[in-house]
Amino acid sequence: MLGDDHAAMRRGVRAVLEDAGFEVVAEARDAAGTVEAALRERPDVCLLDVRMPGDGIAAAAQIVRNVPDTHVVMLSVSLEEDDVFAALRAGASGYLLKDMDPQRLPLAIRGVLDGEAALPRKLTAQLIAEYRGRSRRRAPRTPGDPLTEREAEVLDLLADGRPPAETARRLGISPVTVRRHVSEIVRKLQAADRDDAVRIAREARGDG
Repeated sequence: MLGDDHAAMRRGVRAVLEDAGFEVVAEARDAAGTVEAALRERPDVCLLDVRMPGDGIAAAAQIVRNVPDTHVVMLSVSLEEDDVFAALRAGASGYLLKDMDPQRLPLAIRGVLDGEAALPRKLTAQLIAEYRGRSRRRAPRTPGDPLTEREAEVLDLLADGRPPAETARRLGISPVTVRRHVSEIVRKLQAADRDDAVRIAREARGDG
Protein backbone atom coordinates (compact mmCIF):
# COMPACT_ATOMS: atom_id res chain seq x y z
CA MET A 1 0.00 0.00 0.00
CA LEU A 2 1.05 3.61 -0.58
CA GLY A 3 0.99 6.52 1.84
CA ASP A 4 1.82 9.93 0.34
CA ASP A 5 0.00 13.25 0.28
CA HIS A 6 0.95 13.94 -3.36
CA ALA A 7 -1.55 12.28 -5.68
CA ALA A 8 0.78 12.54 -8.68
CA MET A 9 3.51 10.74 -6.76
CA ARG A 10 1.12 7.96 -5.78
CA ARG A 11 0.01 7.57 -9.38
CA GLY A 12 3.57 7.32 -10.60
CA VAL A 13 4.64 4.81 -7.96
CA ARG A 14 1.49 2.74 -8.49
CA ALA A 15 2.15 2.56 -12.24
CA VAL A 16 5.75 1.43 -11.73
CA LEU A 17 4.77 -1.22 -9.19
CA GLU A 18 1.82 -2.56 -11.14
CA ASP A 19 3.94 -2.79 -14.29
CA ALA A 20 6.34 -4.94 -12.24
CA GLY A 21 3.56 -7.28 -11.13
CA PHE A 22 2.75 -5.86 -7.69
CA GLU A 23 -0.82 -5.26 -6.53
CA VAL A 24 -1.45 -1.94 -4.80
CA VAL A 25 -4.25 -2.70 -2.34
CA ALA A 26 -4.73 0.78 -0.83
CA GLU A 27 -3.60 4.41 -0.92
CA ALA A 28 -3.72 7.10 1.77
CA ARG A 29 -2.71 10.76 1.93
CA ASP A 30 -1.94 11.16 5.64
CA ALA A 31 -0.60 9.23 8.61
CA ALA A 32 -3.97 8.41 10.17
CA GLY A 33 -5.38 7.11 6.89
CA THR A 34 -2.23 5.10 6.27
CA VAL A 35 -2.38 3.37 9.64
CA GLU A 36 -6.10 2.68 9.22
CA ALA A 37 -5.56 1.17 5.76
CA ALA A 38 -2.62 -0.94 6.96
CA LEU A 39 -4.68 -2.34 9.83
CA ARG A 40 -7.50 -3.12 7.42
CA GLU A 41 -5.56 -4.52 4.47
CA ARG A 42 -2.48 -5.96 6.24
CA PRO A 43 -0.31 -5.58 3.12
CA ASP A 44 3.08 -7.19 2.62
CA VAL A 45 4.72 -3.77 2.22
CA CYS A 46 3.78 -0.20 3.13
CA LEU A 47 5.62 2.48 1.16
CA LEU A 48 5.35 5.71 3.16
CA ASP A 49 6.33 9.33 2.62
CA VAL A 50 8.34 10.67 5.57
CA ARG A 51 6.78 14.14 5.51
CA MET A 52 3.12 13.27 4.94
CA PRO A 53 0.55 15.11 7.12
CA GLY A 54 0.51 13.56 10.57
CA ASP A 55 4.13 12.33 10.27
CA GLY A 56 5.08 9.31 8.18
CA ILE A 57 7.62 8.09 10.73
CA ALA A 58 5.00 8.05 13.48
CA ALA A 59 2.72 6.09 11.12
CA ALA A 60 5.57 3.65 10.42
CA ALA A 61 6.04 3.03 14.15
CA GLN A 62 2.33 2.31 14.63
CA ILE A 63 2.21 -0.06 11.66
CA VAL A 64 5.31 -1.97 12.75
CA ARG A 65 3.89 -2.28 16.25
CA ASN A 66 0.36 -3.32 15.24
CA VAL A 67 0.92 -5.15 11.95
CA PRO A 68 4.27 -6.89 12.57
CA ASP A 69 4.13 -8.99 9.38
CA THR A 70 4.04 -5.85 7.24
CA HIS A 71 7.34 -4.41 6.01
CA VAL A 72 7.55 -0.61 6.07
CA VAL A 73 9.74 1.27 3.60
CA MET A 74 10.07 5.05 3.74
CA LEU A 75 10.16 7.06 0.49
CA SER A 76 11.45 10.60 0.89
CA VAL A 77 13.21 13.60 -0.61
CA SER A 78 15.06 14.05 2.69
CA LEU A 79 18.71 13.06 3.11
CA GLU A 80 18.76 14.27 6.71
CA GLU A 81 20.43 11.76 9.01
CA ASP A 82 17.89 12.40 11.76
CA ASP A 83 15.05 11.35 9.45
CA VAL A 84 16.88 8.19 8.39
CA PHE A 85 17.74 7.14 11.94
CA ALA A 86 14.24 7.98 13.18
CA ALA A 87 12.75 5.79 10.44
CA LEU A 88 15.05 2.88 11.28
CA ARG A 89 14.31 3.26 14.99
CA ALA A 90 10.60 3.16 14.17
CA GLY A 91 11.16 -0.24 12.57
CA ALA A 92 11.31 0.63 8.88
CA SER A 93 12.95 -2.00 6.68
CA GLY A 94 14.24 0.60 4.26
CA TYR A 95 14.64 4.25 3.38
CA LEU A 96 14.55 5.19 -0.30
CA LEU A 97 14.83 8.53 -2.05
CA LYS A 98 12.17 9.84 -4.38
CA ASP A 99 14.74 10.78 -7.01
CA MET A 100 15.90 7.16 -7.41
CA ASP A 101 15.56 5.40 -10.76
CA PRO A 102 11.87 4.33 -10.72
CA GLN A 103 12.74 1.00 -12.29
CA ARG A 104 14.84 0.12 -9.23
CA LEU A 105 11.91 0.52 -6.85
CA PRO A 106 10.36 -2.93 -7.55
CA LEU A 107 13.81 -4.54 -7.10
CA ALA A 108 14.24 -2.78 -3.74
CA ILE A 109 10.82 -3.93 -2.54
CA ARG A 110 11.47 -7.52 -3.61
CA GLY A 111 14.71 -7.33 -1.65
CA VAL A 112 12.82 -6.20 1.46
CA LEU A 113 10.41 -9.12 1.07
CA ASP A 114 13.46 -11.42 0.91
CA GLY A 115 14.74 -10.01 4.19
CA GLU A 116 17.13 -7.36 2.86
CA ALA A 117 17.32 -3.73 3.93
CA ALA A 118 16.54 -1.13 1.27
CA LEU A 119 19.02 1.75 1.44
CA PRO A 120 20.45 3.76 -1.46
CA ARG A 121 24.22 3.65 -1.89
CA LYS A 122 24.57 7.37 -1.30
CA LEU A 123 23.15 6.92 2.22
CA THR A 124 25.16 3.86 3.23
CA ALA A 125 28.55 5.49 3.85
CA GLN A 126 26.82 8.45 5.50
CA LEU A 127 24.96 6.13 7.89
CA ILE A 128 28.07 4.16 8.78
CA ALA A 129 29.98 7.33 9.62
CA GLU A 130 27.09 8.71 11.68
CA TYR A 131 26.61 5.40 13.50
CA ARG A 132 30.27 5.29 14.46
CA GLY A 133 30.07 8.86 15.73
CA ARG A 134 26.96 8.13 17.76
CA SER A 135 28.53 4.98 19.19
CA ARG A 136 31.47 7.02 20.45
CA ARG A 137 29.02 9.52 22.00
CA ARG A 138 26.76 6.86 23.49
CA ALA A 139 25.23 7.75 26.84
CA PRO A 140 27.10 6.34 29.86
CA ARG A 141 26.06 3.19 31.67
CA THR A 142 26.84 2.61 35.31
CA PRO A 143 28.69 -0.66 36.05
CA GLY A 144 26.34 -1.90 38.75
CA ASP A 145 23.03 -0.79 37.29
CA PRO A 146 23.38 -0.31 33.50
CA LEU A 147 20.92 1.54 31.34
CA THR A 148 18.89 -0.61 29.01
CA GLU A 149 19.37 -0.11 25.28
CA ARG A 150 16.12 1.88 25.08
CA GLU A 151 17.05 4.04 28.08
CA ALA A 152 20.40 4.80 26.41
CA GLU A 153 18.56 5.78 23.22
CA VAL A 154 16.25 8.10 25.16
CA LEU A 155 19.15 9.73 26.98
CA ASP A 156 21.15 10.06 23.76
CA LEU A 157 18.30 11.95 22.06
CA LEU A 158 17.75 14.19 25.08
CA ALA A 159 21.48 14.91 25.17
CA ASP A 160 21.23 15.86 21.48
CA GLY A 161 18.77 18.55 22.54
CA ARG A 162 15.60 16.73 21.46
CA PRO A 163 12.58 17.59 23.63
CA PRO A 164 10.68 14.65 25.19
CA ALA A 165 7.82 14.86 22.67
CA GLU A 166 10.19 14.61 19.72
CA THR A 167 12.14 11.85 21.47
CA ALA A 168 8.90 9.88 21.79
CA ARG A 169 8.06 10.40 18.13
CA ARG A 170 11.49 9.38 16.89
CA LEU A 171 11.51 6.20 18.97
CA GLY A 172 7.89 5.33 18.17
CA ILE A 173 6.84 5.34 21.83
CA SER A 174 4.47 7.46 23.90
CA PRO A 175 5.50 10.55 25.90
CA VAL A 176 4.41 8.69 29.05
CA THR A 177 6.89 5.90 28.23
CA VAL A 178 9.63 8.49 27.71
CA ARG A 179 8.88 9.92 31.16
CA ARG A 180 9.13 6.44 32.70
CA HIS A 181 12.48 5.88 31.00
CA VAL A 182 13.71 9.27 32.22
CA SER A 183 12.77 8.38 35.80
CA GLU A 184 14.82 5.18 35.53
CA ILE A 185 17.73 7.01 33.94
CA VAL A 186 17.78 9.60 36.72
CA ARG A 187 17.71 6.84 39.34
CA LYS A 188 20.42 4.73 37.70
CA LEU A 189 22.75 7.66 37.08
CA GLN A 190 22.02 9.02 40.58
CA ALA A 191 21.22 12.34 38.94
CA ALA A 192 19.25 15.14 40.58
CA ASP A 193 16.75 15.37 37.68
CA ARG A 194 16.46 15.03 33.91
CA ASP A 195 18.64 18.06 33.21
CA ASP A 196 21.34 16.66 35.46
CA ALA A 197 21.20 13.30 33.65
CA VAL A 198 21.56 15.12 30.32
CA ARG A 199 24.55 17.01 31.71
CA ILE A 200 26.17 13.73 32.79
CA ALA A 201 25.58 12.24 29.34
CA ARG A 202 27.04 15.23 27.54
CA GLU A 203 30.10 15.29 29.76
CA ALA A 204 30.62 11.54 29.29
CA ARG A 205 30.64 11.85 25.50
CA GLY A 206 32.79 14.98 25.52
CA ASP A 207 30.17 17.54 24.53
CA GLY A 208 31.01 19.78 27.49
